Amino acid sequence: MPDAAPTAWPPLPYADWEPTKQTVHRYTQIIGKVRMALTPPLNHWWHVTLLPATRGLTTGPMPDGDRYVEIVFDMLDHRIVVASSDGRSRTLELTHRPACADVYDDLFAALAALDVDVEIRAEPFDLGDSPPFAQDRIHDAYDADAVTRFWHVLASTERVLARFRSGFAGKASPVHLFWHSFDLAHARYSGRRAPAAPGADPVTAEAYSHEVVAFGFWPGDDRRTPFPAFYSYTAPEPAGLADRPLEPAAAAWQDTGSGSLAVLPYDDVRESADPAATLLAFYESAYAAGAHGAGWDLEPLARA
Repeated sequence: MPDAAPTAWPPLPYADWEPTKQTVHRYTQIIGKVRMALTPPLNHWWHVTLLPATRGLTTGPMPDGDRYVEIVFDMLDHRIVVASSDGRSRTLELTHRPACADVYDDLFAALAALDVDVEIRAEPFDLGDSPPFAQDRIHDAYDADAVTRFWHVLASTERVLARFRSGFAGKASPVHLFWHSFDLAHARYSGRRAPAAPGADPVTAEAYSHEVVAFGFWPGDDRRTPFPAFYSYTAPEPAGLADRPLEPAAAAWQDTGSGSLAVLPYDDVRESADPAATLLAFYESAYAAGAHGAGWDLEPLARA
């Protein structure tokens, strides 16, 4: 008898899977850095992200000479598959060698076996004093059930963001996972350039070169939000943004020290009568707050 299908909005308590989350975050950074090395640059760093796929996350097709290479992180069968358009592939079983160092070694051995010559800066980005990938045997936790539940949360969120995205006629990002911050994200743009932020580094300056309202989901962290949550922010932030209303009642503005962040805890969505509708209402209210506050010309940006 087949296993019961998992719920689309499963429980994902941060403390229970935090060691696995730290390990998986590093896996995505390794894979994402390969994509960054092989894929031509796009605005706002869209070329470095990982994309939702049927069974997990993918780099999508990456050019390698006169062929394509793709890396898929399968979060249902718990493996990483490296495939090329010339018909070859290699598979890494994650439950066998889950330590970050082993996954790094095995992935680059698989790439070499497919004649993919690629170099990355092989150390984590913005993860404190975490060791380089090839030396990291600290992060070796892999709770397969938690990873699958995390994937179902990403997939459910992606479906809501895809519906939300369809109502916008202006420039908008894909729904994609930024591996540096480990969040599934989507962004809408007014079409106007943003003033240069004083002292911004080149990475930040490129990311926020145009007015944006951003939306997404992240699984939580130890510093500010030790629970999974949905979010939105507006950059540059208009005056009075945090005074504007949000839906549902559980949503609130959070002062991050560098700006205002609209936050809706995941459990409030999961436990609602209609999680997808609840989340869509949150994103719509956050967009209205940011776009109205920033004085966007909304009529030409709307799509029926």
